[in-house]
Amino acid sequence: MARFWVCVAGAGFFLAFLILHSRFCGSPVLRNFTFAVSWRTEKILYRLDVGWPKYPEYFTGTTFCVTVDSVNGLVYIGQRGDNIPKILVFTEDGYFLRAWNYTVDTPHGIFAASTLYEQSVWITDVGSGFFGHTVKKYSSFGDLVQVLGTPGKKGTGLNPLQFDNPAELYVEDTGDIYIVDGDGGLNNRLIKLSQDFMILWLHGENGTGPAKFNIPHSVTLDSAGRVWVADRGNKRIQVFDKDTGEWLGAWNNCFTEEGPSSVRFTPDGKYLIVAQLNLSRLSFVAAPPVGSIGECSVISTIQLADQVLPHLLEVDRKTGAVYVAEIGAKQVQKYVPLNSYVPSFGS
Repeated sequence: MARFWVCVAGAGFFLAFLILHSRFCGSPVLRNFTFAVSWRTEKILYRLDVGWPKYPEYFTGTTFCVTVDSVNGLVYIGQRGDNIPKILVFTEDGYFLRAWNYTVDTPHGIFAASTLYEQSVWITDVGSGFFGHTVKKYSSFGDLVQVLGTPGKKGTGLNPLQFDNPAELYVEDTGDIYIVDGDGGLNNRLIKLSQDFMILWLHGENGTGPAKFNIPHSVTLDSAGRVWVADRGNKRIQVFDKDTGEWLGAWNNCFTEEGPSSVRFTPDGKYLIVAQLNLSRLSFVAAPPVGSIGECSVISTIQLADQVLPHLLEVDRKTGAVYVAEIGAKQVQKYVPLNSYVPSFGS
């Protein structure tokens, strides 16, 4: 039986409730719940939006990744499976718009990098077919715009640039690109590319020391110019200067049970949201001040049902909503902040 843990703020009262929603009925993971209550005092920051999406039957495969185009109010979801559309497009209100499949083999990570003048979506493809081991840019309607890597051929080369199971990427408003490569392949590296795809700096060695990786799985930036990498196999998050690539420090005290699989900041920059796949847990970690990395401090958690398996997540930089791609439950869920954010980063 699946288990769902509720953290109650304050030890003087009890509150537990179960919301049944029709979209859960087809999921063996979410069909039955057992509630247990943790009396540890935590801030409750988010609540589940049980009405998103409006029509979950469009989830026909295993949902690996999600991204948000905050400029245009669109949500893109990457799913895997045979004879299904690989990319689904929803509105932020949960209405299905369209799907496409052109030149997408096996999506792993996805990032929307839209401006007022261009809607674009980047996808990391880990497939073994003709389109795998690449990082690709698409239009909102699935037109292929740019391919990085050698399609269908994994490798370690830098000229031309090659990938092996590229896990995720993050695109700055400047057009600079940060890529973590790879998800259990030949490479364990973090690469920064310019907007014209020249390598600006790179950390690319397997190991446990500073600036070395064991399955770098997710990457994000904060407003202070720091790059945060989920070093999943080493059970830590590593931090770098975005301009020089200098190693600034690491967090490992929060991840003794399991390494982080996904990292994203809230729009106000106060919290780093971390997903842990096999623990089925989301943690909200206090962001450190400028000039310090310090120790990891968990402020709040969302404990999902067993075997939900949150793989990658994304945060809407305008509304603060959190979207979680769950490979166990085969769905994407949306969490909304209890208090409205005043966006200050990347808006």
